[in-house]
Amino acid sequence: MMKTDILIVGCGVAGLYCALNLPKDKSIVIITKSDACKSDSFLAQGGICVLRDENDYASFYEDTMKAGHYENNPEAVDIMIQDSRKVISELEAYGVRFEKNGEDFNYTREGAHSKPRILFHEDETGKEITSHLLETVRMRDNIMLIENYTMVDLICKDNECYGIIGHDTEGKYSAIRADYTVLATGGIGGLFKHSTNYRHLTGDALALALKYGIKLQHIDYIQIHPTSLYTKKQGRKFLISESVRGEGAILLNSKRERFVNELLPRDVVANAIYNEMKKEESEYVMLSFAPIPKDEIKNHFPHIFQHCLDEGYDVTKEPIPVVPSQHYFMGGIDVDRYSKTSMDRLYAAGETACNGVHGRNRLASNSLLESLVFAKRAAKHIIAGYTKSTYCDAIVVDESRYINYEKEYANAVLAAIEKERQNHE
Repeated sequence: MMKTDILIVGCGVAGLYCALNLPKDKSIVIITKSDACKSDSFLAQGGICVLRDENDYASFYEDTMKAGHYENNPEAVDIMIQDSRKVISELEAYGVRFEKNGEDFNYTREGAHSKPRILFHEDETGKEITSHLLETVRMRDNIMLIENYTMVDLICKDNECYGIIGHDTEGKYSAIRADYTVLATGGIGGLFKHSTNYRHLTGDALALALKYGIKLQHIDYIQIHPTSLYTKKQGRKFLISESVRGEGAILLNSKRERFVNELLPRDVVANAIYNEMKKEESEYVMLSFAPIPKDEIKNHFPHIFQHCLDEGYDVTKEPIPVVPSQHYFMGGIDVDRYSKTSMDRLYAAGETACNGVHGRNRLASNSLLESLVFAKRAAKHIIAGYTKSTYCDAIVVDESRYINYEKEYANAVLAAIEKERQNHE
């Protein structure tokens, strides 16, 4: 059995940033289900929202609320926006390079934004941010990062969490005790046939929340991204960033006719694509980069350009086939403004948590920002009220309890989502 002060499950931006905001005199263990570089945070293409100045507050707030169908938590939205500039400054201190014109940031715009307020690094903003955070984490002597270790259970008693039980790639089970645990396990894309997420993201934290009666919120709020590259290949779908449409790309049907305003909220655009596909009995629609200058395509979207080229499409010369895919999870484990769950000593941050920022539909490029802001708040809240655990029960790991856990957990999460969906109808 391992013992640590604070255990973080997941090493996307939420898990990493939480760890970096904890004091260096605390021992921290981060575990991740796969390789450290295989979190969805690495895949974020478009960028990260930021409050440009005080004059931008009202429109940023309204854009977020409107995209979320006004089901957002107003307090959480306010916190995210107000904290955004400080987060960006801290990211730059970690070495993150955002596109600039001289000393000034270069802002781009995406769907449902009333003005440009998104910072970016080429078309790999998530990779730029996450890789620098990961590099810094690896340099901290007080942080241990354990890769390819899967959480299968919580150690808890009387609604208090004392760590987790998990196993390595060889199937060896063990317990990790902690005074505080932070769940930052990402989304649920691995439960869906078509998703832009990594396949190992299967909602494990949600399954354990269901098992122990930890409060959940809006778990049927699942975002479909309008544009992933259509392919018959199996596995994760390649995302075509919304910022491509923000810079002018247009959606076309088989007659090469434009059929929707590409800058409407994601759910509206996705539904328009589904309707067009149904009307034409097609498996995809087309996305044309023609309105974007060739130099802009190659400079702003070099990796999208190259990936499409590898798949046989030159976006500077022809439109590409796209189809909506499951992309983001707006619901999750219910948390307060400090990212604390309904179980004591247990926090959740990032996509697996739900503080209400996104409402029913996430505004483009709010995901990285929301994850960072509330991961930091979790770290600060843990330290502000830190007490040592008094748990003294012997921990016996019964491996027989977890023989079919993957299937059982997946089925439990899917059943809960469907039940919640029916309740909302």
